[in-house]
Amino acid sequence: MKTIGYAAQAATTPLAPFSFERRELRSNDVAMEVLYCGVCHSDLHTARNDWGWSTYPSVPGHEIVGRVTAVGSGVTRYKPGDSVAVGCMVDSCQKCDQCQKGEEQLCRLGNTQTYNGKDRVTGEPTFGGYAKHLVVREEFVLRVPAGLDPARTGPLLCAGITTYAPLRHWNVGPGTRVGVLGLGGLGHMAVKLAVGLGADVTVLSRRPDKQADALALGAHRLLVSADKDAMKKAKASFDVIIDTVPVKHDVTPYMPLLDIDGTFVIVGQLGPLAEISSMPMVSGRRRITGSLIGGIAQTQELLDFCAAKNILPDCEMIRMDQINEAFERMEKADVRYRFVIDMASLSPAGAG
Repeated sequence: MKTIGYAAQAATTPLAPFSFERRELRSNDVAMEVLYCGVCHSDLHTARNDWGWSTYPSVPGHEIVGRVTAVGSGVTRYKPGDSVAVGCMVDSCQKCDQCQKGEEQLCRLGNTQTYNGKDRVTGEPTFGGYAKHLVVREEFVLRVPAGLDPARTGPLLCAGITTYAPLRHWNVGPGTRVGVLGLGGLGHMAVKLAVGLGADVTVLSRRPDKQADALALGAHRLLVSADKDAMKKAKASFDVIIDTVPVKHDVTPYMPLLDIDGTFVIVGQLGPLAEISSMPMVSGRRRITGSLIGGIAQTQELLDFCAAKNILPDCEMIRMDQINEAFERMEKADVRYRFVIDMASLSPAGAG
């Protein structure tokens, strides 16, 4: 299937129109027209090879919402016309203990990423949702519930599930005291989801001018981390802290904020952290852990939860040809809080 998209040809080149072939339908495949695709920091990092493992050409995009156009002969869950979504992965071994219990993101053989991965059958590179069409294995297609705005659903497939998974794993609910560190794409979803689960939610920020934004998102208060007195008074006042900061930083000042047996969950930074002190962990039986996305069943649970609770990300819609400008703005944190590409704006003109 011929299609068009936007691709980076190298780490130093901007994204530009790109024509390529999607695979022909296998018996368990779903083909879809991409209607909207969210823009994630991972897209930017991959396009620019910030993590050192990018392959080119690279078509980013793993917050994908679309409409089914065709299905393989063995597909039973979907039919043409269905409103569907695809997140950060498009395949896994389906046989290991993790896959068997619905944790495909932790597949022992590695999940297949929606882009910058390798097809498990042919070994060909996977291309993501900055494109007109997508072909995906049925088991990795999600149903968009009625009531969810498809134009704003995309970021739930990454920013949403990245924060929902640890909130669910650490049993966040009524009575849980949750801190959210950072108020960007991930952080704003962590606030909305933790509030939706019934938790008492505090945004942690170095800047007091974030208070209005934090409260508007549903948080109960702002804790200014640069205020030493406020930080001291907040000692042992959280059960869970979700750390969404996407760059190297020092987590030690935040550890005393956790109560005994409290959990500090890293979901933002992939890579080095500043040197940490073990004293707060040893003295309070506190833990530092990390979390990836969730499995397919949990991601569907998230979509259904958001539809029931009317929880959606705050989005700014852009055209496909604005993607390089959007990347530059993301680097400056100049977005509240997630870009979404309207794929109707993707024109065949100039694709090559």
